Order: sequence, then C-alpha cells, then structure tokens
Amino acid sequence: MMAGKGFENVINVAGGFKAWKGHAAVGSQDLGVELFDGSESPEETLVVAYSLEQGLREYYLSMVKKVKNTQVQEIFSLLAEIEVKHQERLFQQYLELSDTNPTLEAFENEIVVNAVEGGMSTDEYAKLYNPDWESPVDVISIAMAIEAQALDMYQRTAAKVGNEKSREILTQIAREERSHLEELGKLMDRI
Repeated sequence: MMAGKGFENVINVAGGFKAWKGHAAVGSQDLGVELFDGSESPEETLVVAYSLEQGLREYYLSMVKKVKNTQVQEIFSLLAEIEVKHQERLFQQYLELSDTNPTLEAFENEIVVNAVEGGMSTDEYAKLYNPDWESPVDVISIAMAIEAQALDMYQRTAAKVGNEKSREILTQIAREERSHLEELGKLMDRI
C-alpha cells in the first residue's frame, strides 16, 4: 500500500504496528481536518491551504530574528523560501480556477486561519516537541514533524471532501508535502 503511494523505502516492522517504537502522527484523528468542513469549493480549499502555508512562513521568518546561530538562521530562511514557493503555486492555481482575478494582496486579505500546516499552532508544536531552537538538527526535525502532520492532514481531508476538484487539489498538496519531507531529509543528511 505504501509503495503504491509513492514511498520508495518501505520497511515492514516485525510484530506489526504494536511493535513500532518510532515517531507517529500526534493529536486526534481530526486534528487539522476541522479546518475543512468538506463543503469547500476548490477556491476555498486553496485559500485555507495558502493560509496554512502563510502562517508557517511568517513563523519561520520571525524565528530568523530570534535565534543567534547563523546556520539555524539560514535554515529558517530556507524553510520560509520553501513555503513561499508552495504559496506561489497555490495562488497560481487559485487564479486558474477563480472567476475573479485578485491581486496577491487582495487574495491574502481572505486569510483567516490561525494555524499552520498540520492543523496546530506553532506554539503547540513547540510545546509538543520542545526543540533547542539553536540546534540545526532540532529545527529541521520540527520542520519535518510539521510537514508530516500536514501530509497526514491533507490525505485525511482529501478522503472526506465531496467536491472532486477539491479532492484533487488536496491530494496534490499532500504530494507536495511529501516532497517537502524529502527535501528536509536531504537537508538533514547534509548537516
């Protein structure tokens, strides 16, 4: 099943799920899914997704100013750039689908979500993982946790929405989150 979803390195854990001692998604099964009630139009789906990316981007940018370690500052800047690229793609897709042609500024005025990718606030992630913000490994690890939560959230949300186009959008976003995870894994390997 996992290999069919695009995962290349699938490991069968002896003893099954109960034997697993590694990381797992956190929170309730509905964590983040409540941001989508299932009736959103494709455009509304893109606005919520963009909002989540924006919240995370703003957080990463704020952290650049708070940390002293220059390597960590560079990592936070890179993480913010990754979110910008994702936002640009989401906005382009919105323009392709929308009957209106808003400016980016007008589009961003629609943002109302007070969460980041994965459905939790940045404070909730920080309390949950308690990272050392001056540690490159800890910063990349929490970024990976956020992307993994987002991947999980978008997959679960795609499974419940009624609109086929919204489902396609959410599935595409989930694939992008998996790609972000791969990028972060490569970054971790270089540290």
